[in-house]
Amino acid sequence: MQRKHFTRTLLALAAFAAIPFAAHAQAVKLTLGHGAAVGNPRHEGAVKFAEVVKAKSGGRIEVQVAPSGQLGDDAAMVTALRTGALDMSANSQGAVSVAVPEYAAYGMPFLFNTSEQAFKLLDGPLGKELAEQSAKKGMVVLGYWDNGIRHMTNSKRPITKVEDMKGLKMRTPPDAVLVDIMQALGAEAQQIKFAELYVALQQGVVDGQENPLANFHASKLYEVQKHLALTSHMFQMTPFLMSKRTWDRLSDADRKAVTEAAVEATALQRKLSAEADEKLLADLKSKGVQVTTVDKAAFAKATQPVNEKWLTSPIGAYVKKVTAAAQAQ
Repeated sequence: MQRKHFTRTLLALAAFAAIPFAAHAQAVKLTLGHGAAVGNPRHEGAVKFAEVVKAKSGGRIEVQVAPSGQLGDDAAMVTALRTGALDMSANSQGAVSVAVPEYAAYGMPFLFNTSEQAFKLLDGPLGKELAEQSAKKGMVVLGYWDNGIRHMTNSKRPITKVEDMKGLKMRTPPDAVLVDIMQALGAEAQQIKFAELYVALQQGVVDGQENPLANFHASKLYEVQKHLALTSHMFQMTPFLMSKRTWDRLSDADRKAVTEAAVEATALQRKLSAEADEKLLADLKSKGVQVTTVDKAAFAKATQPVNEKWLTSPIGAYVKKVTAAAQAQ
């Protein structure tokens, strides 16, 4: 009897060993939420991440991408990340700065002329310091994505000088620096969820908004906004984050796959974002959008109090380091 039992055990072990190793390990299913429209570089980066991490894990890690605010707005997704209710998010600088104020440092008005200048800082020690602060608040930084240089649109009039901003009702995301910028320029800032922005503009709840061209184009805001001013007033990143609770549950092999996939997705997202502006600007003009340039020196002067306010804030030391590094480029 013992010999028969031993033989059956050997046969069972042999059969188990014949099954591919990936099948032995438990499948990992993750959800990645973001607020951008399908076709936006943010969405393309998220889809790329899902594809690469599945391949690198031998099909074990599956990521469901939920675009267009399906899981709530950016602020809601930040809360969900920190509690572990959401695994991952390609989020927004403003919403994340509510939990980690240091993110606001990168949004100082007219600090960067190009996204590449910002990434030189974010890919170095200053970005590492930001990631350490993020981890303390329950979020693991997988990459800093590009949300572009931001410009302003409205339905009332062309904007070329600071005085043209006076009295405009401008939508902003939940970003304290953007609110400060609008107020410094004489506009009225109103926070509206991005998913509700098209209707708010269409119905005249607000006169205008500000976004990178990729967001403006992908969400078809040009249908309800005919004046585009190339203000370049702010850079914003898209922090690509994982809940620390999710990260802590992953094996070392899974973390390696996630990290490597994030590197590839970050490179693609930044590339797509960098390529977008020139092409999109031409397309927007063809759709009847009137494009103006502004007196940037005057706009920068008008928003100087914003810098002064944040330099004396609780994160003033970090703002000073970021500002000094940006100006040294």
